[in-house]
Amino acid sequence: MTRKVSNFSDLIQRVTASCLLHPLATAASGKEDENSHYDSEENRNEEYEEEDENEDYEEEEEYEYDEERAVGPLKALKVKQMEGLMEEVFETVSSMKRAYVRLQEAHSPWDPERMRAADVAVVTELRKLAVLRERFRRSGGGEGRRKGRRRGGGVASVREVVAPYEAVVEELKKEVKVKDLEVRNLREKLDSAVALTSNGSGEKKPGRSLSKRRLGIQVAAVPTPELFEAAMVQVREASKSFTSLLLSLMHNAHWDITAAVRSIEAATASTDKYHNTSTTSIVSAHHAKYALESYISRKIFQGFDHETFYMDGSLSSLLNPDQFRRDCFTQYRDMKSMDPTELLGILPSCHFGKFCSKKYLAIVHPKMEESLFGNLEQHSQVQAGNHPRSEFYNEFLGVAKTVWLLHLLAFSLNPAPSQFEASRGAEFHQQYMDSVVKFSGGRVSAGQVVGFPVSPGFKLGNGSVIKARVYLIART
Repeated sequence: MTRKVSNFSDLIQRVTASCLLHPLATAASGKEDENSHYDSEENRNEEYEEEDENEDYEEEEEYEYDEERAVGPLKALKVKQMEGLMEEVFETVSSMKRAYVRLQEAHSPWDPERMRAADVAVVTELRKLAVLRERFRRSGGGEGRRKGRRRGGGVASVREVVAPYEAVVEELKKEVKVKDLEVRNLREKLDSAVALTSNGSGEKKPGRSLSKRRLGIQVAAVPTPELFEAAMVQVREASKSFTSLLLSLMHNAHWDITAAVRSIEAATASTDKYHNTSTTSIVSAHHAKYALESYISRKIFQGFDHETFYMDGSLSSLLNPDQFRRDCFTQYRDMKSMDPTELLGILPSCHFGKFCSKKYLAIVHPKMEESLFGNLEQHSQVQAGNHPRSEFYNEFLGVAKTVWLLHLLAFSLNPAPSQFEASRGAEFHQQYMDSVVKFSGGRVSAGQVVGFPVSPGFKLGNGSVIKARVYLIART
């Protein structure tokens, strides 16, 4: 373009010079000279323009050739990047598979630490996969999918990316909930310890020994016979509380308590060698709670001698006894401070959850529940593998938890406690039995025999005995 401008200015100068040099020439000749000069300059300009066009065309051809030469290495580089990316994907998937296998192995035998570590590993590998997916999209591999998302909306894409993180957040929320429960129970332990140590007087206050026992259960580092004794005290307390609630519901439903007691006695007599053929109840009206507690205890302790209450055919206690004892005590320590309702809300189908379902259905007959509550809603929920949030079921969970913890402790001790139960009609032995009915003077009168057992007793490895609780009647 610069060359064209300079030629045009040269043309003007030449025409002006021609006019000045030939002022006397005719107008025609002047015009001819001007036209001839103009034509010559115009032809020259056209030649220059053609040269410029040819140069531009040659430059374009050279650029296209360079671009074609660059396509090959770019494709090779992109393929290499994709191969590296896919290799990382396969490695991450393999790592996630190994972590998931470790997670499954940690369930049997139960190992909370290994489960926690394996769970973290699985989540880590999932996050790696999410990062690799984003790298694939940014590299241009997901171009077609991106166009489809533009047409279908970007909401699905956002949900797809966020979904794994939402799942992780939900799991973390559950863990936080469990930790909150542990913190709450630890705070209660601290308050109990402070209250216990702050009592500096030598005077023995009511409930002091029980507080020591409870505190011993909470802070013990190894299983001991004393720990088992304290756990049995809690079983009896929880059993009494649940029995009182059940008996009050029976009264409210206008049950014939005497007939119910006769039915319980008949069921007890059928399992003993001493049969009572009398149709008259041996239990007085104000002692009906002992018959009801006996019924509950017999049902919930059934299968106590087996490592899983005969819920499955596991033989871990025989195949690897030392490891099984350690696992039982670890489960005991993990569970002792948890609220059973909250625990089953998170893990409804765990071994403890199955135990609760089995024992509830054994204790609370459908006709009993329908009579007490007017429906079978709780029974249906338990049969479906769920755990109701009712006051009645929550009270039952209190008993179930104490028995489950006692069972874990029993299989943590070496040697394990030996369970025994007083038989109906057996002689009263003060060394092994304790009467639930108090006699005047604090001593059992002569001629008393076991009417029915209320709760079992245990002989411990250190030689101590947890007495069986019995309801005594006169021999005649």
